[in-house]
Amino acid sequence: MSQVNTVTGALDNQQLGRTLMHEHILIGYPGWYLDKRQPTYNRNEAMARVIDAFNQIKDFGVETVVDPCPSDMGRDPIFYAELSVKTGVNVICATGVYYESIGGNFTFRHLEQEAITEIYIREIEDGISDTGVKPGLIKIATGRGKVTDYERKVISAAADAAKYTGVPILTHTEKCTCGHDQIDIVTNAGVAASRMLIGHSDGTADLNHQILLAERGVYVGFDRFGLETEISDDIRMTNLCAMIDAGYLDQLVMSHDYTSCWKGGIPGQAPGTYLEKILPNWRMTHIFENILPALKSRGMKDEDFDVIFRQNPSRFFDHDVSCNHE
Repeated sequence: MSQVNTVTGALDNQQLGRTLMHEHILIGYPGWYLDKRQPTYNRNEAMARVIDAFNQIKDFGVETVVDPCPSDMGRDPIFYAELSVKTGVNVICATGVYYESIGGNFTFRHLEQEAITEIYIREIEDGISDTGVKPGLIKIATGRGKVTDYERKVISAAADAAKYTGVPILTHTEKCTCGHDQIDIVTNAGVAASRMLIGHSDGTADLNHQILLAERGVYVGFDRFGLETEISDDIRMTNLCAMIDAGYLDQLVMSHDYTSCWKGGIPGQAPGTYLEKILPNWRMTHIFENILPALKSRGMKDEDFDVIFRQNPSRFFDHDVSCNHE
């Protein structure tokens, strides 16, 4: 049993309960405040919107939400802590930065790897800035097709910080690329593959891609249900069931990668764009309302969902437990 940093304090990993492993409370892309065509960010309205979303997932028994927003994408630890207190839902936030072409990389570009490692460690041990809110994991990210020198540096720093603190690493992969590169960098630094969750691995119909990741001992994120611009949920479910048939139930997590509130509007979209019209199923209740019943019709059982939503997240945050396939 291990202690996990939540935004309101440490919690035993076995007390996380039903957990969504990849959701976003707030997202603000670097420079989000520059587009004056967009509605002004209103903190009170944002809080009310996210409280409503969290109360809805509580109705489905969700007790913990992991928000792996990196520090350069609008992370707001005070907002998270207030939200957690008001709803009673545990929130686990992250240290780390986003991939080079989208993240706010100016500062870290000029720092040595050792300095970045120290920044991550200080946030984990002492809290973000002067908030006292301590991240429970490290976020790493890579762009499409190739790991840049900048990304390699910050990922190596993350690996060193993970090795020192014992917290796990959750990743962003772009278009299902570079997951193996992420594993190589982190494990070469001495961190076990079982301390990694390779995010957005469900964005392809290629089952072999997902199996090859699982064979290396990492957790595999089927974490974009409802986000059907890349791949349909039907394909996600087919591959998820195939992964279970192949023996990898203990390495699977499910989530939506949903964003409850966009600071400064949705990147690349015109002001007034509503994602509800483009992606009608993209919300944090979608898995429980639609996907789990569909998976049951394909033969999955409540015990399988207990592994995915309770046991696997608990094990991921346990410093001393490894995946079965490592």
